[in-house]
Amino acid sequence: MRPSRTFWRGVRRLSPWLAAAAVLAACSGPGADVTSAPQAPASVGQLRSVAVVTHGSAGDAFWNVVKNGAEAAGKDLGVRVEYNSSGDPGQQATLIDNAVAQGVDGLVVSMANPDALKPSIEKAVAAGIPVVTINSGEEQSAAFGAIGHVGQSERQAGASAGKRLADAGKHKMLCVIHEAGNVGANERCAGATQGFGATVNLQVDINNPTDAQSRIKGALESDPSLDAVLTLNSQVAALAVSSVKESHSKAVVATFDLNSDVVNAIRAGTLLFAVDQQQYEQGYLPVVMLKMYKSNLNTVGGGLPVQTGPAFVDKKNVDAIAALVGQGTR
Repeated sequence: MRPSRTFWRGVRRLSPWLAAAAVLAACSGPGADVTSAPQAPASVGQLRSVAVVTHGSAGDAFWNVVKNGAEAAGKDLGVRVEYNSSGDPGQQATLIDNAVAQGVDGLVVSMANPDALKPSIEKAVAAGIPVVTINSGEEQSAAFGAIGHVGQSERQAGASAGKRLADAGKHKMLCVIHEAGNVGANERCAGATQGFGATVNLQVDINNPTDAQSRIKGALESDPSLDAVLTLNSQVAALAVSSVKESHSKAVVATFDLNSDVVNAIRAGTLLFAVDQQQYEQGYLPVVMLKMYKSNLNTVGGGLPVQTGPAFVDKKNVDAIAALVGQGTR
């Protein structure tokens, strides 16, 4: 059966997205020798439903943008998208199992804790459900049988952020890890250390903002030589800005990810820059990839991740980005 006119109109409308994804993936590593991941026997058909299961908490500004991207792609392509999330790896695995049991046509999963999700993802692959991983778990994606990964290479992004802080003349950095066991967060700090140099890691709990702010403040007060703070989450960035003020530290603050508070802080000069991984693409592009795979057995990236970052937002471009943050696409 030939694809419908509606399908081809969707493909033509989304071809710039696919072209950009292919270019980004090609830039992931010149001359890389990549072996395609093992997959269950594929069958050509329609993509009618996609389950998106992430490790973000409900109402989180970052994950709301991912959700917006996935739902927009579903609307554009005529695909039903159901979004669920849980910060608990066990609950996230259960959400994946439920989606498999319901017989969805495609699955999008973020893997902050890959080992906990491995059995569930492999079960989906064995059932013939194509999987695209996003955001976290890039290194395990192909091994688990996913057809592709969309996200930001965290170590590379961390190194870029660290270099920016070093170029700003800073000498000792506090890297704030907000979620224990999150492989992506650990990779960000490792990369930041690589790009910056002298770094102290601080573990806090994003679910206890009062304690997190107290810990950041305490670290700055106990070590006046800290002249840079890098947070890995936009919500924690606001806590760091307040901690610098309350501790009378002269440290500059930079962060990963955007929200309205981060935009306002960059405008006010209390935040140096934000690393933007353009998470709207992490919601949108996987649905496109699943559509193309299901209908035409196309894959994107050749086994390499499709990179959505790092991009940087600072005083030079924050005004242009601000409106997009307000509409929920950045």
